[in-house]
Amino acid sequence: MTGEMDVRLMLSTLTVSRRPEIYTMVSLADAGIAIGDGVEALISEAEGTTAVMTQHAAERLGASGDFEACWLTLDVHSSLEAVGLTAAVAEALADDDIPCNVLAGFHHDHLLVPVDKADRALECLAELRARNSPS
Repeated sequence: MTGEMDVRLMLSTLTVSRRPEIYTMVSLADAGIAIGDGVEALISEAEGTTAVMTQHAAERLGASGDFEACWLTLDVHSSLEAVGLTAAVAEALADDDIPCNVLAGFHHDHLLVPVDKADRALECLAELRARNSPS
């Protein structure tokens, strides 16, 4: 298994990247949509397909989402079997009343946070790193 397992090490070295676009999540009854051209993630659910896409792609497809988000990437390559990273990040954001939708990739975890709270989310995650850094 590749990736870091030590949650303390991950938190003490945590850096976060922010994608420049605004994203939204839409639910589509038809699963005929594919990744690319602004569509960044697809999740199959019983009720339909959830697509995470840029706001521009949603407008182009005539899809309406009610959540405008910034996409943050935790730059650490965490193991898929690592325990505690998602919980620590979610708790830090929740303590500051910041909603967070998490997508886990093979190499990184990705967070969708409201556009108007993105700057504060980045500050919270920097504070989390500082609290976990060796003295």
